[in-house]
Amino acid sequence: MLSFFQENTALLEETIPEEKTLSIYKLIMDGGLGGQIIISILFILLAVAIYIYFERFFAIKAASKVDKNFMNQIRDYVSNGKLESADALCKSKNTPTARLIGKGISRIGKPLEDINTAIETAGKLEVYQLEKNVSVLATIAGAAPMIGFLGTVIGMIVAIHEIANAGGQIDIKMLSDGLYTAMTTTVAGLIVGIIAYITYNHLVVRTDKVVYQMEAKSVEFLDLLNEPV
Repeated sequence: MLSFFQENTALLEETIPEEKTLSIYKLIMDGGLGGQIIISILFILLAVAIYIYFERFFAIKAASKVDKNFMNQIRDYVSNGKLESADALCKSKNTPTARLIGKGISRIGKPLEDINTAIETAGKLEVYQLEKNVSVLATIAGAAPMIGFLGTVIGMIVAIHEIANAGGQIDIKMLSDGLYTAMTTTVAGLIVGIIAYITYNHLVVRTDKVVYQMEAKSVEFLDLLNEPV
Protein backbone atom coordinates (compact mmCIF):
# COMPACT_ATOMS: atom_id res chain seq x y z
CA MET A 1 0.00 0.00 0.00
CA LEU A 2 2.82 2.36 0.93
CA SER A 3 4.70 1.49 -2.24
CA PHE A 4 1.61 2.23 -4.33
CA PHE A 5 1.24 5.63 -2.65
CA GLN A 6 4.89 6.48 -3.26
CA GLU A 7 4.63 5.52 -6.92
CA ASN A 8 1.54 7.71 -7.42
CA THR A 9 3.25 10.63 -5.64
CA ALA A 10 6.30 10.33 -7.86
CA LEU A 11 4.11 10.14 -10.96
CA LEU A 12 2.15 13.23 -9.84
CA GLU A 13 5.35 15.18 -9.29
CA GLU A 14 6.50 14.35 -12.79
CA THR A 15 3.24 15.49 -14.37
CA ILE A 16 3.09 18.85 -12.55
CA PRO A 17 4.70 21.43 -14.85
CA GLU A 18 7.55 23.45 -13.41
CA GLU A 19 6.48 27.02 -12.76
CA LYS A 20 8.66 29.53 -14.60
CA THR A 21 9.60 32.78 -12.96
CA LEU A 22 9.51 35.97 -14.99
CA SER A 23 12.84 37.77 -14.88
CA ILE A 24 12.99 41.18 -16.53
CA TYR A 25 16.77 40.99 -16.68
CA LYS A 26 16.65 37.60 -18.40
CA LEU A 27 14.06 38.84 -20.89
CA ILE A 28 16.27 41.79 -21.77
CA MET A 29 19.42 39.72 -22.09
CA ASP A 30 17.65 37.04 -24.16
CA GLY A 31 16.10 39.66 -26.43
CA GLY A 32 19.08 39.82 -28.72
CA LEU A 33 21.13 42.84 -29.73
CA GLY A 34 18.14 44.71 -31.18
CA GLY A 35 16.09 44.46 -27.99
CA GLN A 36 19.06 45.42 -25.82
CA ILE A 37 19.73 48.51 -27.94
CA ILE A 38 16.07 49.60 -27.67
CA ILE A 39 16.05 49.12 -23.88
CA SER A 40 19.34 51.04 -23.56
CA ILE A 41 17.93 53.96 -25.57
CA LEU A 42 14.81 54.03 -23.40
CA PHE A 43 16.91 53.93 -20.24
CA ILE A 44 18.92 56.94 -21.46
CA LEU A 45 15.71 58.80 -22.30
CA LEU A 46 14.37 58.05 -18.81
CA ALA A 47 17.55 59.39 -17.19
CA VAL A 48 17.37 62.57 -19.32
CA ALA A 49 13.69 63.08 -18.46
CA ILE A 50 14.29 62.70 -14.72
CA TYR A 51 17.27 65.08 -14.81
CA ILE A 52 15.37 67.76 -16.75
CA TYR A 53 12.35 67.46 -14.46
CA PHE A 54 14.24 67.97 -11.20
CA GLU A 55 16.52 70.68 -12.66
CA ARG A 56 13.53 72.67 -13.98
CA PHE A 57 11.41 71.95 -10.90
CA PHE A 58 13.90 73.54 -8.51
CA ALA A 59 14.57 76.42 -10.92
CA ILE A 60 10.86 77.21 -11.27
CA LYS A 61 10.34 76.81 -7.53
CA ALA A 62 13.07 79.37 -6.87
CA ALA A 63 11.59 81.71 -9.50
CA SER A 64 8.15 81.61 -7.86
CA LYS A 65 9.39 82.97 -4.53
CA VAL A 66 8.44 86.62 -4.21
CA ASP A 67 8.52 88.68 -1.02
CA LYS A 68 5.00 89.80 -0.12
CA ASN A 69 6.33 93.22 0.83
CA PHE A 70 8.32 93.59 -2.40
CA MET A 71 5.76 95.69 -4.27
CA ASN A 72 5.06 97.81 -1.19
CA GLN A 73 8.76 98.64 -0.95
CA ILE A 74 8.89 99.41 -4.68
CA ARG A 75 5.88 101.68 -4.29
CA ASP A 76 7.52 103.60 -1.45
CA TYR A 77 10.82 104.00 -3.29
CA VAL A 78 9.21 105.12 -6.56
CA SER A 79 6.83 107.52 -4.80
CA ASN A 80 9.74 109.13 -2.97
CA GLY A 81 11.91 109.26 -6.10
CA LYS A 82 14.43 106.75 -4.76
CA LEU A 83 14.86 104.92 -8.06
CA GLU A 84 18.37 103.73 -7.27
CA SER A 85 17.16 102.07 -4.08
CA ALA A 86 14.29 100.47 -5.99
CA ASP A 87 16.68 99.17 -8.64
CA ALA A 88 19.04 97.81 -5.97
CA LEU A 89 16.12 96.03 -4.31
CA CYS A 90 15.17 94.36 -7.61
CA LYS A 91 18.73 93.19 -8.20
CA SER A 92 18.97 91.76 -4.70
CA LYS A 93 15.88 89.55 -5.20
CA ASN A 94 17.13 87.87 -8.42
CA THR A 95 13.72 86.52 -9.48
CA PRO A 96 11.90 86.89 -12.82
CA THR A 97 9.33 89.24 -11.28
CA ALA A 98 12.02 91.41 -9.72
CA ARG A 99 13.93 91.57 -13.01
CA LEU A 100 10.79 92.69 -14.84
CA ILE A 101 10.14 95.45 -12.32
CA GLY A 102 13.80 96.42 -12.48
CA LYS A 103 13.55 96.73 -16.25
CA GLY A 104 10.52 98.99 -15.82
CA ILE A 105 12.30 101.13 -13.22
CA SER A 106 15.24 101.64 -15.58
CA ARG A 107 12.79 103.07 -18.13
CA ILE A 108 11.05 105.50 -15.78
CA GLY A 109 10.97 108.94 -17.39
CA LYS A 110 10.15 107.58 -20.81
CA PRO A 111 6.63 107.25 -22.26
CA LEU A 112 4.50 104.61 -20.57
CA GLU A 113 4.22 102.75 -23.88
CA ASP A 114 7.99 102.31 -23.99
CA ILE A 115 8.04 101.05 -20.40
CA ASN A 116 5.30 98.54 -21.16
CA THR A 117 7.13 97.31 -24.28
CA ALA A 118 10.37 96.90 -22.35
CA ILE A 119 8.62 94.87 -19.63
CA GLU A 120 6.89 92.64 -22.22
CA THR A 121 10.19 91.98 -24.01
CA ALA A 122 11.92 91.15 -20.74
CA GLY A 123 8.96 88.93 -19.80
CA LYS A 124 9.33 86.88 -22.99
CA LEU A 125 12.99 86.28 -22.20
CA GLU A 126 12.13 85.21 -18.65
CA VAL A 127 9.47 82.78 -19.89
CA TYR A 128 11.96 81.35 -22.37
CA GLN A 129 14.42 80.73 -19.52
CA LEU A 130 11.73 79.07 -17.41
CA GLU A 131 10.71 76.76 -20.26
CA LYS A 132 14.27 75.82 -21.18
CA ASN A 133 14.53 72.10 -22.04
CA VAL A 134 10.92 71.48 -20.99
CA SER A 135 10.01 70.75 -24.61
CA VAL A 136 12.49 67.85 -24.48
CA LEU A 137 10.17 66.15 -21.99
CA ALA A 138 7.29 66.46 -24.45
CA THR A 139 9.47 64.93 -27.16
CA ILE A 140 10.44 62.03 -24.91
CA ALA A 141 6.79 61.49 -23.94
CA GLY A 142 5.89 61.05 -27.60
CA ALA A 143 9.02 59.26 -28.82
CA ALA A 144 9.47 56.67 -26.05
CA PRO A 145 6.29 54.65 -26.79
CA MET A 146 7.11 54.66 -30.51
CA ILE A 147 10.63 53.41 -29.79
CA GLY A 148 9.08 50.69 -27.61
CA PHE A 149 6.74 49.68 -30.43
CA LEU A 150 9.75 49.56 -32.75
CA GLY A 151 11.33 47.06 -30.38
CA THR A 152 8.08 45.06 -30.47
CA VAL A 153 8.16 44.87 -34.25
CA ILE A 154 11.82 43.85 -34.19
CA GLY A 155 11.06 41.12 -31.64
CA MET A 156 8.18 39.78 -33.72
CA ILE A 157 10.31 39.74 -36.87
CA VAL A 158 13.04 37.81 -35.04
CA ALA A 159 10.50 35.31 -33.66
CA ILE A 160 8.95 34.71 -37.09
CA HIS A 161 12.40 34.35 -38.62
CA GLU A 162 13.36 31.69 -36.08
CA ILE A 163 10.12 29.79 -36.73
CA ALA A 164 10.77 29.93 -40.47
CA ASN A 165 14.28 28.56 -39.98
CA ALA A 166 12.80 25.71 -37.93
CA GLY A 167 11.12 24.37 -41.06
CA GLY A 168 7.70 25.83 -40.42
CA GLN A 169 7.16 23.80 -37.25
CA ILE A 170 5.80 26.07 -34.55
CA ASP A 171 7.68 25.73 -31.28
CA ILE A 172 5.54 27.19 -28.49
CA LYS A 173 8.59 27.87 -26.33
CA MET A 174 10.36 29.69 -29.15
CA LEU A 175 7.25 31.75 -29.91
CA SER A 176 6.62 32.63 -26.26
CA ASP A 177 10.21 33.79 -25.75
CA GLY A 178 9.91 36.05 -28.78
CA LEU A 179 6.64 37.51 -27.55
CA TYR A 180 8.06 38.11 -24.08
CA THR A 181 10.98 39.98 -25.60
CA ALA A 182 8.73 42.04 -27.88
CA MET A 183 6.37 43.03 -25.07
CA THR A 184 9.27 44.01 -22.79
CA THR A 185 10.26 46.87 -25.10
CA THR A 186 6.63 47.98 -25.35
CA VAL A 187 6.22 48.11 -21.57
CA ALA A 188 9.51 49.96 -21.17
CA GLY A 189 8.53 52.50 -23.82
CA LEU A 190 5.14 53.11 -22.24
CA ILE A 191 6.64 53.52 -18.75
CA VAL A 192 9.17 56.09 -19.97
CA GLY A 193 6.50 57.89 -22.01
CA ILE A 194 4.07 58.08 -19.08
CA ILE A 195 6.74 59.41 -16.70
CA ALA A 196 7.85 62.05 -19.22
CA TYR A 197 4.25 63.07 -19.95
CA ILE A 198 3.36 63.51 -16.27
CA THR A 199 6.52 65.45 -15.45
CA TYR A 200 6.08 67.66 -18.52
CA ASN A 201 2.53 68.65 -17.59
CA HIS A 202 3.54 69.28 -13.99
CA LEU A 203 6.29 71.66 -15.11
CA VAL A 204 3.90 73.42 -17.49
CA VAL A 205 1.44 74.06 -14.65
CA ARG A 206 4.21 75.36 -12.39
CA THR A 207 5.55 77.61 -15.16
CA ASP A 208 2.09 79.04 -15.87
CA LYS A 209 1.75 80.03 -12.22
CA VAL A 210 5.03 81.95 -12.37
CA VAL A 211 3.97 83.63 -15.64
CA TYR A 212 0.66 84.74 -14.11
CA GLN A 213 2.56 86.05 -11.12
CA MET A 214 4.88 88.05 -13.39
CA GLU A 215 1.94 89.49 -15.30
CA ALA A 216 0.12 90.49 -12.13
CA LYS A 217 3.16 92.27 -10.66
CA SER A 218 3.87 94.01 -13.98
CA VAL A 219 0.31 95.33 -14.16
CA GLU A 220 0.58 96.48 -10.55
CA PHE A 221 3.81 98.33 -11.39
CA LEU A 222 2.28 100.03 -14.44
CA ASP A 223 -0.73 101.05 -12.34
CA LEU A 224 1.74 102.55 -9.86
CA LEU A 225 3.24 104.69 -12.61
CA ASN A 226 -0.25 105.80 -13.67
CA GLU A 227 -1.19 107.00 -10.19
CA PRO A 228 -1.49 110.78 -9.89
CA VAL A 229 1.41 112.43 -8.14
